[in-house]
Amino acid sequence: MAQHDIIVSIRDLDVKYDGLTALESVNLDIYNDDFLGIIGPNGGGKSSLIKAIMGTMPYVGEIRFADTLKQKNHYKIGYMPQVSEFDTRFPISIEEVVMSGLQTEKGFFSRYTNSDRQRATALLEQMGIADLAKRPIGEVSGGQMQRALLCRAIIAEPKLIILDEPTNFVDNRFEYEFYNMVKGLSNKMAIVIVSHDLGTITSVVKSIVCVNRCVHRHDSNILTEEQLLNYNCPIQILSHGHIPHTVLAHHSGDCCHDHH
Repeated sequence: MAQHDIIVSIRDLDVKYDGLTALESVNLDIYNDDFLGIIGPNGGGKSSLIKAIMGTMPYVGEIRFADTLKQKNHYKIGYMPQVSEFDTRFPISIEEVVMSGLQTEKGFFSRYTNSDRQRATALLEQMGIADLAKRPIGEVSGGQMQRALLCRAIIAEPKLIILDEPTNFVDNRFEYEFYNMVKGLSNKMAIVIVSHDLGTITSVVKSIVCVNRCVHRHDSNILTEEQLLNYNCPIQILSHGHIPHTVLAHHSGDCCHDHH
């Protein structure tokens, strides 16, 4: 990806629900070669921003997608939900989870072809879980499920993938392996990772977007404590296993302000 082109352009975005303002006056560009980390405290608007981009939450303002993202009746955007949002009681196999990532492209009532199965198998092999292809999703670990959901997000060969808290509920070793897998995709597509874990995310991504009702983009993966305080993004050190992680604490709800 030699060119540096805008693929998602957000202008004057406001999101409100239940009488509360989740996002206010948001302006943000996402580029075709981005490897973005979206950080912010719980309740700061990270999920609202992603849902607005995915078209699953009403908003006021404008979100424009580049022609390179458009294909027939859908956008070439892959999405990986949090494992906790995925009902593992549903009686389907790992292979079927992966192939379900083709539904937007194929239509919900189309049958899967041998070619589809081959694509799923190749991805499962790449992620090291091909031996689990026929295993029901309720019988695999959180880490294995995350790999399957990543395969599902990329099987349709998107130009942009959005990963929502992808390493929640997994151990440190899997977290390291998972992010290495994601790094391997960054030369093929734009990547957006939502996380509350500042310490980990800054070691992985190229740029950071701080979301706390308003949005600030930093074209660097280094954020100082002073910058976070300037943007009204409180930080908090949490012990996670043997490694202290810097995460964003709950905030008071005021909009962040530019400090020059």
